[in-house]
Amino acid sequence: MDMMNRVCKPYLDKFIIVFIDDILIYSKSKEDHANHLKILLEILRTEKLYAKFSKCEFWLSEVQFLGHVINANGIQDDPVKIEAISKWEIPKSPTEIRSFLGLADGNEGFLVYCDAPHTGFGCVLMQGSKVIAYASRQLKTHEKNYTTHDLELGAIIFALKFWGHYLYGVKFTIFTDHKSLKYIFSQKELNMRQSRWMEVLNDYDCEICYHEGKANVVADALSRKEHEKPKRVRALRLDLQIDLITHIKEYHKLA
Repeated sequence: MDMMNRVCKPYLDKFIIVFIDDILIYSKSKEDHANHLKILLEILRTEKLYAKFSKCEFWLSEVQFLGHVINANGIQDDPVKIEAISKWEIPKSPTEIRSFLGLADGNEGFLVYCDAPHTGFGCVLMQGSKVIAYASRQLKTHEKNYTTHDLELGAIIFALKFWGHYLYGVKFTIFTDHKSLKYIFSQKELNMRQSRWMEVLNDYDCEICYHEGKANVVADALSRKEHEKPKRVRALRLDLQIDLITHIKEYHKLA
């Protein structure tokens, strides 16, 4: 992001917005848009940054970006992001009221727990003692060859990109069960992959702390979760929900 902000600096907030590895171009007319697009493509060509952008979409009349929908009518909240709130049933007990209010907290006190065994990434976003969201995915083929250090760092980058709209611009703490990542900000020798990821990490105001694996049970469970399509979908989903709830309760006992 530092690099993209630097090379696009003359045009930022004029017709270009950069967020991590996403670039948004906005224009008032088709003629302006063609010119703006030409300028950006020339920048990417000059800086040899084409390889960083494998997926591109052009000439969209509407775009979803950072939790908003942008079109000719202006900027609106993405209805998909607020659907859970808009359809929330009226709370009928103190417990349900506290649960709802937990969704309306401010942007302070975020905690991110990450885990990356040799099966996938698992991450949990918390605020105080409340779980806000989960995220997980299987490793891609090339990622299976990563060292443990790179896998654990990759899990952190996965979490930052997934929850950047929560975490960007606020101070938060990342917990990992890989001790050496505590010193990643002062590590002098980095490979190309680590250097690229550090560009992302340096854009956030975060502290990385070691957290013993057994206390990180929820992220661990997510990272090891089987992603292949099950034969009995309903039964597997029910078992998984019960398993995660058990892990969450175990975490709060250890915390």
